[in-house]
Amino acid sequence: MPQLEHIEAIEKRLWSAADMLRANSNYASNEYFLPVMGLVFLRHAYSRYLAVKDDIEANLPIRGGKKKEMTKEDFSQKSAIFLRPEAQFDYLVNLPDSEDRAKGIIKAMDLIEADYENLRGVLPKSEYQDLDNDTLGHLLRTLNPEELKHVSGDVFGRIYEYFLTQFADQKAHDSGEFFTPISIVSLIAHVLDPEGGTVLDPACGSGGMFVQSARIVEEHGQSPAEKLTFFGLEKNATTIRLAKMNLAVHGLEGNIKKAITYYKDPHELVGKSDYVMANPPFNVDEIDADKIKADPRLPFGLPGVNKQDKVSNGNYIWISYFYSYLNEQGRAGFVMSSQASSAGGGEAKVRQKLVETGDVDVMIAIRSNFFYTRTVPCELWFFNRGKPKAHRDKVLMLDARNVYRKVTRKIYDFSPEQEDNLLAIVWLYRGETERYLELVSDYLESVVEEGEGCFSWKDDDDETLRPLPEFIEALTELLEVLDPFLKEQPETGSHVEVWDELKKEQKLFVKDVEAFKKSVDKAGKQWDEAPDTNTALVKLTRQFEPLAETSRDLIKQTDLLCKLASRLIETCEKDCDVKENALWIRKDITRAHKATNAARQEAVEQLKEVRYFWRQAHWLTERFPDGKLCDVEGLVKLVSIEEIKENDWSLTPGRYVGVAPEEEDVDFDFEETMREIHVELEDLNEEAVKLAATIKKNFEELGI
Repeated sequence: MPQLEHIEAIEKRLWSAADMLRANSNYASNEYFLPVMGLVFLRHAYSRYLAVKDDIEANLPIRGGKKKEMTKEDFSQKSAIFLRPEAQFDYLVNLPDSEDRAKGIIKAMDLIEADYENLRGVLPKSEYQDLDNDTLGHLLRTLNPEELKHVSGDVFGRIYEYFLTQFADQKAHDSGEFFTPISIVSLIAHVLDPEGGTVLDPACGSGGMFVQSARIVEEHGQSPAEKLTFFGLEKNATTIRLAKMNLAVHGLEGNIKKAITYYKDPHELVGKSDYVMANPPFNVDEIDADKIKADPRLPFGLPGVNKQDKVSNGNYIWISYFYSYLNEQGRAGFVMSSQASSAGGGEAKVRQKLVETGDVDVMIAIRSNFFYTRTVPCELWFFNRGKPKAHRDKVLMLDARNVYRKVTRKIYDFSPEQEDNLLAIVWLYRGETERYLELVSDYLESVVEEGEGCFSWKDDDDETLRPLPEFIEALTELLEVLDPFLKEQPETGSHVEVWDELKKEQKLFVKDVEAFKKSVDKAGKQWDEAPDTNTALVKLTRQFEPLAETSRDLIKQTDLLCKLASRLIETCEKDCDVKENALWIRKDITRAHKATNAARQEAVEQLKEVRYFWRQAHWLTERFPDGKLCDVEGLVKLVSIEEIKENDWSLTPGRYVGVAPEEEDVDFDFEETMREIHVELEDLNEEAVKLAATIKKNFEELGI
């Protein structure tokens, strides 16, 4: 059951409004992102502040009859930032037109920097002086929409990430390389599963790796500010500011230094890091070999060097550095060009030495279009210096190229469940069977909950929604509005057949919904009684299949009912001379028709959830029926070092797992496909408008 409807539309609306700065300021595309992100930072910080404020106040100690004042330490423990009254977003939004908003924003930034020494000189301030008061007022109000004020969860965190995504997509800064897609970062962090210690990102960009690793610690019920220490390297000073803002808004601090990592190691963390996470630039070919040939971070030596004494490809420089930073129990997870895993020459020699250590743990292949500025596929590499003895001569090869969700025509990602399913394979590899079984059990519980939600669930405003009953009621009301008119019509005519079919299908649908309700109730009892053993969960997944199929059938029935209702109205208006009949009350019919279609949409979205979660449980139990890791053609294989040696020391997952058997898409959804086509069309139209504007501007500049 969705916590916030239409979040994508809200994100686009906020972005569109913020993007107006390009038209209302002297900033170029590569300049205006910082003042925008500064305001998004303030709004995101305020959202997190409000989320924990009441809980902090309720638990403050009372001494001498007086409650202790809140401090920034209280908020850091809750992964939020402390804000003084004049630094809170509501205060800035409510500034009257007579006030200097730029001055107010700058003061807010000053107050935050006064409380957080690590942010001094980091937050944007002078950038706001070039923006007029009205523009700033509009921008502040835009970033404070009413529908976002009372939602649960880190919704503005998602919007913060969306803005980073958009800036990356439009190459507003440094070719968009400051931002790694959340989907990729989250998977890396969850596979590493940090518990505490030192986290190093030698190419930290906007700090996404740090934020996601902190979220893992939060998921374990611990305070990331107390458990983790963050160290970062970044070559661009502006990006460092963005990273520190990103950390601060989550109540975190990090030691991020400006450096070109190829040549400098200011943190001196070789052999000292518990975790290394990174998304370095791929395929760099201008690294001076002479400057790094004696670097202690190259335990396997230099890869290939060309005639100009340059490293021919920097991928294995990064890989070697990441490995060298780890302590004896350290783990690393990073993004790398898919070319690296099978590269030849000097790179192959380095890779051989690396594999022979036994510390290469997991390789995951990711399809193209996961990045905003690069369409190429990539691979995620994972090292584990403390790998169990049973796995030291093995590497888990996971080909996830067929696992993805289409976001736009150009961008793919993982749904939360797809990410969890990939993680479940890693859990089985590590012998964490309980986590795997818990996930399957959660999916089956969600099937029951979403089924119950078809009949009743509460939204964030504590309002009870009844998707299927409300659709039936809306359809019944539409038929009642049409009935007086249709009763007066001749018993023959083009409308009669449609009217009879509609009434017949309505009665059948009501009966099928009643049967579905009984099935949901039965499923609830089955889930309550089933133990969380693999055998029981596999059996339960099979038992829930008819329920999932019924939810899909009901969707088709709602579609048929709405199409019949539309056809009936169209037929009457065309053939039954409705204009001359007082019983044809167009306003009431239109209202009831719209209400029916809207109710159908709510019912369909809820029904989809039932089958969706069943499919997740089925995806896992079908591939791992014994609840143990096994080879799955086209997906996963546990490979020995001997087999890797026989394959030229290649670490490309697809070389080992084979090709997945072609499956018939029994869940092909025509309407969903049409929606995807519509998304692509919207993207193309937007690109066409931008291109036309650019061409027009170029012609004007040429005087044509």
